Amino acid sequence: MKKIALSIAALAVSAGAALAADLPSRKGPPVLPPPPPPPPMWTGFYVGLNAGGGWANNNNINTVGGPFFINPAFPAGAGAVANALAFSASNSLTGGNNGGFIGGGQIGYNYQFYNNFVVGIEADIQGVAGSSSTATTAGVVSLAPWGFPNESYASVASARQSIDYFGTVRGRLGWLATPTLLIYGTGGLAYGGVNVNTAFMAQESLGPATYPAVFGGTNFSDTRVGWTAGGGVEWMFWPNWSAKVEYLYYDLGNVTTNGALTQINAVAAPPVVWGAVGTQTTTRFNGNLVRAGLNYHFNWGAPAPVVAKY
Repeated sequence: MKKIALSIAALAVSAGAALAADLPSRKGPPVLPPPPPPPPMWTGFYVGLNAGGGWANNNNINTVGGPFFINPAFPAGAGAVANALAFSASNSLTGGNNGGFIGGGQIGYNYQFYNNFVVGIEADIQGVAGSSSTATTAGVVSLAPWGFPNESYASVASARQSIDYFGTVRGRLGWLATPTLLIYGTGGLAYGGVNVNTAFMAQESLGPATYPAVFGGTNFSDTRVGWTAGGGVEWMFWPNWSAKVEYLYYDLGNVTTNGALTQINAVAAPPVVWGAVGTQTTTRFNGNLVRAGLNYHFNWGAPAPVVAKY
C-alpha cells in the first residue's frame, strides 16, 4: 500500500512539471539595437539645366563731354563751338526694362552633415536673350552763353547696354526642412559679357557749308567680374533627381568708355579742326535673376549605406 502511494505522488509531481513546461513563458523578447540612420542622400556631385528670366536694376547711361582742343587761331569762335558741342554731348539716358530670358547649365558638389545641413559649391553659365536697353535723346544748345546768340547746335544721342552671357561660382549652405526639401542661401563670384554702345550726331546752325555735321560714338565689349548673392529651395522628388527655384542679385560694377568728337571748319582753306571734345560714357551692370532648375545627382563620394547585423 505504501508503494502504491509513493508511485501516485511521483506521478503527480511529473505531471505538474510537464504542465508547467507547456505554459507560455513570461520572458521578454530579445532587445535589438536601433536601425541605422538612412544614408545622406544629398552628398555627391550633380549636373543640371536651368531657365528663367532677369531684369536690370540700372538702365541709366550717362555721357559727359568736355573740350580738349580749341583752335588758337580763332579762340572766340572755336571756343564757343567746342563748349556748345561738349554741352550737347552731355546727357543722362534712361532705357527701358533691361530684362530677358536666360538659359544654361550648372555643375556642383554637396556634402550633407549633422543629418539636416548641406554645404556645397556650384558653378553655372547661361546665355542671355533680349537683355538690351536702348535710349535716345535730342536737343538744341544755343551758343549764346559763349558770345554767339544767333547760333546753336542741334544734336541726337543714343546709347545701348546689354549682357550676352552670365555665370557664377558660388558657395551654398542649406538646411533640410524634410529629408527631401532643402532651403539654402548662396553667394560668390559673378561674371558676364557686357556691351555699351553710344552714337552721337550734331549739326551747327550755320550749316554744313561752314561746319560739317559731327559724328561720333563709343563701343565697349568685355567680360566683367563682380559678386552675387541669393537663395532658393530644392526638392529631391525622385532618387537622384531634384528640382529647384532660385533668386540671385548680381553686381558686375561700373563700365566707363571714352570717345571724341571733332568739329571741322570748312570755310578755312584748307579746312581745319575748329574744336575737339572728349566724351566719357558710364553705366552700371547690376540686376536680378529668377530661375528654375533640374539636377541629376550622381552621389559619387557619398558614404555607402550601413547594413546592420543582428
